[in-house]
Amino acid sequence: MTVPTGAHRRYNPLLDEWVLCSPGRLQRPWQGQVEATPDEELPPYDPSCYLCPGNARAGGARNPPYTSTFSFDNDFPALVPAGPQKGTETEQPERRDSELLVGGAASGVCRVVCFSPRHDLTLALMSPSEIRSVVDAWADEFARLAARGDVAHVQVFENKGEMMGCSNPHPHCQVWATAHVPTLAVRRLAGQQRHLEARGRDLLGDVLARELADGTRVVCDNAHWAVLVPFWAAWPFETLVLPRRRVPDLPALSSEERDALAEILSRLNVRYDNLFRCSFPYSMGWHARPTDGGEHAGWRLHASYAPPLLRSATVRKFVVGYELAAEAQRDFTPEEAAEQLRASPERHYRLGGTAASR
Repeated sequence: MTVPTGAHRRYNPLLDEWVLCSPGRLQRPWQGQVEATPDEELPPYDPSCYLCPGNARAGGARNPPYTSTFSFDNDFPALVPAGPQKGTETEQPERRDSELLVGGAASGVCRVVCFSPRHDLTLALMSPSEIRSVVDAWADEFARLAARGDVAHVQVFENKGEMMGCSNPHPHCQVWATAHVPTLAVRRLAGQQRHLEARGRDLLGDVLARELADGTRVVCDNAHWAVLVPFWAAWPFETLVLPRRRVPDLPALSSEERDALAEILSRLNVRYDNLFRCSFPYSMGWHARPTDGGEHAGWRLHASYAPPLLRSATVRKFVVGYELAAEAQRDFTPEEAAEQLRASPERHYRLGGTAASR
């Protein structure tokens, strides 16, 4: 489709929502908040860091002298396991004080995965072989938690950088397993199911085929994966990571697909860092089929990256005003974002990066 030059709206069939796109808004003068640039010269080991090997954690436990990835139960979990398991007669029912006030208990398991013993290595600075260990850790955590009788959904996510509320600079992610299927996962499930019922194919498979044929919004790809700026992107440099083969979750990936995922994540994260020559902040989430026992035949595993930086390393997007009151809005087109990311080199600027490739 022809990209409009003026303000227009785009539909996100995955979440059943619209995004207002306002090209040219980046030209407006900016006298608002300017972020401080975080110190990038972190030490390989920080004796005060509660995630480094051998150190005491904030909850009192001591980390082992780990040499690769390291996973543990969150010392300050948002959820804890409940006694009754889902599907049993003793499961706590929904509580209703009226038709307006509905609530219920929430339970789950919260885990932390450290990517490396190195305090200073983000995914952008790790090799594909090192990232492969992270991919395996994600898959192992998902498989172990999904096998529990009291888990209906497993969410892997990473908040990178102070700007995204990360509480510790040591590269890590979290895995939350819940007895309920969360709101946004329910919407993703509904969007994919609608498309399957209407067309007999999976939604994200059709999106991937169209994007690869067009190429305008594709950032990079390999034999098993593609990274694209979605047509409906709300965040400035939002991306979607999609497998070419439809798989429901991380444990279903073959060894070759895991290698290829590590390679494409390395390339994407380096491009992000090179865009504004900084350690690029973001929130990333893996979206896998719910583990509630349903077939969910239309679900395709995917990851989404939501970075906040808008025009430089120090000027960010703020989700306020119209976006809180009405609908999501962006200041330049997803096609422009994809073009900038394609032009960003795949050799890290701290290593003398220059050349870009797809």
